[in-house]
Amino acid sequence: MRTVHCAAVDLGATSGRVIVGSWDGTGLALTEAHRFANQFRSVAGHEYWDIPALWGEVRAGLEKAILHFPRLASVGVDAWAVDHVLVDPRGRPVFPFHAYRDRRTAAGSERLGRRGIDRVYSLTGIPNYPYNTSLQLEETLSSFPGMAGVAARCLFIPDYFNFLISGRMVNELSVASHSQLIDVNARDWSGAALGYFGIPRGWFGKPSHSPRKLGAVTGIPALKGVTSVLVPGHDTACAFAAMPAAADGSDLFLSSGTWSLLGIESDVPLLGPTALGARVSNERSGDGRYRPLISCLGLWLLERVLLGFSTRPTTAPAWRRLIAAAAKAQAPEDLLDLADRGLFNPRSMREAIDSQLRRRGARVPRDLAGYARLICASLGNGHADAAHSLERLSGRSFKRILMVGGGSQNRLLCQATADAAGLPVASYSLEGAAVGNIAAQLVALGAVRDNAAFREAYGRQLGRVLYLPR
Repeated sequence: MRTVHCAAVDLGATSGRVIVGSWDGTGLALTEAHRFANQFRSVAGHEYWDIPALWGEVRAGLEKAILHFPRLASVGVDAWAVDHVLVDPRGRPVFPFHAYRDRRTAAGSERLGRRGIDRVYSLTGIPNYPYNTSLQLEETLSSFPGMAGVAARCLFIPDYFNFLISGRMVNELSVASHSQLIDVNARDWSGAALGYFGIPRGWFGKPSHSPRKLGAVTGIPALKGVTSVLVPGHDTACAFAAMPAAADGSDLFLSSGTWSLLGIESDVPLLGPTALGARVSNERSGDGRYRPLISCLGLWLLERVLLGFSTRPTTAPAWRRLIAAAAKAQAPEDLLDLADRGLFNPRSMREAIDSQLRRRGARVPRDLAGYARLICASLGNGHADAAHSLERLSGRSFKRILMVGGGSQNRLLCQATADAAGLPVASYSLEGAAVGNIAAQLVALGAVRDNAAFREAYGRQLGRVLYLPR
């Protein structure tokens, strides 16, 4: 068959990339067209994304892609969840681009935790995360009641970039499912949840399954003739789709990056008080199936700790030296409580960690290697707790953990996860979200039968490192 070229726009909370996948019918070759930094910025005590700058980087990346691949067939967008853009009928933003680490939702989350979360969880299957879209929109409407008459649509970040590329306003299901506003027993918005938070139903279109074609690219003249494809908008949904999972459902999925997200694929949600207590988030794949997962603070902890040191790694060899030094550092006598909200977005992560340890009478690390050892051990333990909770709640026995993302290249973290969980960890070096994004485009274009066929073919070309529990 003729090689098909697809461009994945993969937007993360700390970086973004445009990657072209070239599929020849049996294997996938990846070419990085553009990579760029991303971060939220503080203004007057609140946190905001620089969406115009991100759009400029996306345009530049896609223009580079078409320059190197003149027969580019399609483009798809995935991104982080919960954040959104409120727009007027023509798509013009009408409210600032708040970032999910903004503390404006803290009071609402505390109220929901005291009263209401049992009902909301039974409606949506999403626990009380302080960054949920439900709480963000509730705060917006409470602080600015007139916004109900100004905004016409609410588009999640990948939805908004799809609009800029194709001119189509569509709410994709996988990213919508993290909002705490989708009916856990259906594939549509929960009227009861929208009413609970006081959010207008008219702000959303019926959630659309993915993958499917949106139409021609209209927002970037250089991409004339390229097709815009609706892929699973949530980057975690794409990352899970890329993993070469066993067909018998015996694998756990771990996407390790800014957040640690460990989950399974399921035909049914995991609900009830025990699931709520374990903070199981019943998110969806693009086709509507469930992805029950448990999230905890991830390598964000290490990223922010680095800011407290004058000398820190900036290259791959320097990172390897840091992890090697951390492996030789003294094992921590106590691990971090990853549920501590003081670690969510502190002014100084190093000080926040020290404060937590001192409250418990534990020793504070002496150097950066010591912090890296503490963080990796704590994350490994958090991954194990999540794995054991999913085993109990699903009634399934899992044979291994498939790990992708930046953390999959951290051998100390991989080994800590295997040791704590008592399960082999298969680490794959792949751009998980970007590959899942490209796979969805190939299915929409008819170049691949379905995602299972892609996993089977792509899995044969992947290298892996296996970490056995000690």
